[in-house]
Amino acid sequence: MVTMEAPADEEFLLALLNTTPTVNGQRRDLLAEDADARRWLVERLGEASAPADLGRLRGTRDTLQRVVAQEAGPEELEDALVEVARRPRMSGSGVEWHLDAPPGTEVPARAVLAWDALQRSARSRLRRCANPDCSLYLIDRSKSGNARWCSMTTCGNRMKARRHYGRLKADEAAGG
Repeated sequence: MVTMEAPADEEFLLALLNTTPTVNGQRRDLLAEDADARRWLVERLGEASAPADLGRLRGTRDTLQRVVAQEAGPEELEDALVEVARRPRMSGSGVEWHLDAPPGTEVPARAVLAWDALQRSARSRLRRCANPDCSLYLIDRSKSGNARWCSMTTCGNRMKARRHYGRLKADEAAGG
């Protein structure tokens, strides 16, 4: 049984979505090899986190990416929630929710539940970076809700520089 932690699970969801970065124009999968996937999970969730079924985790990640990109419907995430239940327990600080899931399925289920919580509380705040050369995702926590890039220092600056260069070229072509 795993305790559900909303902020930590949101950060885990974002990290999971971002396990397929584009590096030097090539998309990489940081979870492609089982040993790498287990190491990645241990770094984020601790020793007991690595599920037996890493294929299920990869599949859930891939489906979540398609759902966030609106290339698939949320119903496609149902497989990650088979035989999963959330059970409340009282603690000194109030109600704590615990995830009850078959062995090896807790991590994919946590990711889907974190996605669902974000959908309910901050619809459209989870999105892909607006840089077409980037394959990362972001959770827009800005007040205005219009963050576009995974990182202002990398993708944001690149996109602004491209637009500036394009305007300069257009001015030159126009004889300006």
